[in-house]
Amino acid sequence: MLHAVSTTGSVVGAARILHVTTSAVSQQMARLELEIGQRLVERHGRGVRLTEAGALLARHSGELLSHVERVEASLAEHRGAVTGTLAIAAFATAARGLLPNALLDLRLRYPDLSVSLSEQEPHEAIPALSRGGLDIAIVQDWADDVLTLPEGLSRQDLLDDTFDVALPADHPLAEQNSIAIKDLADNDWISWSSGQICHDWLVRTLRSQGAQPRVVHTASEHSTQLALVAAGLGAAVIPRLGREPAPPSVRFVQVDPPPTRRIFGLWRDGAAARPAIAATVETLQQHCTPSAIMATPGQQETVTPVMREPGVRLPWATRP
Repeated sequence: MLHAVSTTGSVVGAARILHVTTSAVSQQMARLELEIGQRLVERHGRGVRLTEAGALLARHSGELLSHVERVEASLAEHRGAVTGTLAIAAFATAARGLLPNALLDLRLRYPDLSVSLSEQEPHEAIPALSRGGLDIAIVQDWADDVLTLPEGLSRQDLLDDTFDVALPADHPLAEQNSIAIKDLADNDWISWSSGQICHDWLVRTLRSQGAQPRVVHTASEHSTQLALVAAGLGAAVIPRLGREPAPPSVRFVQVDPPPTRRIFGLWRDGAAARPAIAATVETLQQHCTPSAIMATPGQQETVTPVMREPGVRLPWATRP
């Protein structure tokens, strides 16, 4: 309970991740303070914060919980059975383009493993993973905007996902084999909301070319972005992973150099020995093939394999 208050920063947050009421958290904290004989939390603004004694106890409780998780993972490894429950979070295009077939594969291979999926952006999934609310998080970053990961997490690179530019069919550059982003500096743009990873990449890239981007329309769904492109209202950069069929009046053109994001899985170090974690990560790798990327009409597509440890066979290959 104290660990949950510490990691979420509030009684309400602790209640949410523990699936109990706020009064239950408050009562448990009061009992703990009575047993310890010291104040563990104090009022701070509209919420609470840990006292020195509370922070000390929370730090040790986190270490104990990590140790318990490692012991449980070791016992599961000893049994060798892929069983239990597993909570996965993934950002939208990975949840759509990668997870459905992987989850079906897991269900067929391991009927005693119960897997749940939630759609979360990296800034939501990583804290939830660290505090034990998730088992695996599928996240993304860019070479020039690397995610800062907290200690205690393991990582497996899955695939590199390329973006293309979507243009109205009557755009002067729509029939080109490839174009540079700077060639579109004067265009209106359709993008995600400010603060989202892909939006920030577009703004950063255009500014590096000396252009002030004109983001006229924002939409979270790719289908909405493509509908706006089809109406001739601007250009958009769209990933290949999980790409939906585009309206007939949209053309995809390769970007030179190709903008590429890195997609990888994360899990807690303490749970690394769980057979369910190993089986899920292996299944995800097997589904990171060129077929996971929707084909772009009239273009040759490649997926850059992500190298694993020496001596381990890659379960996918670059399409020739």
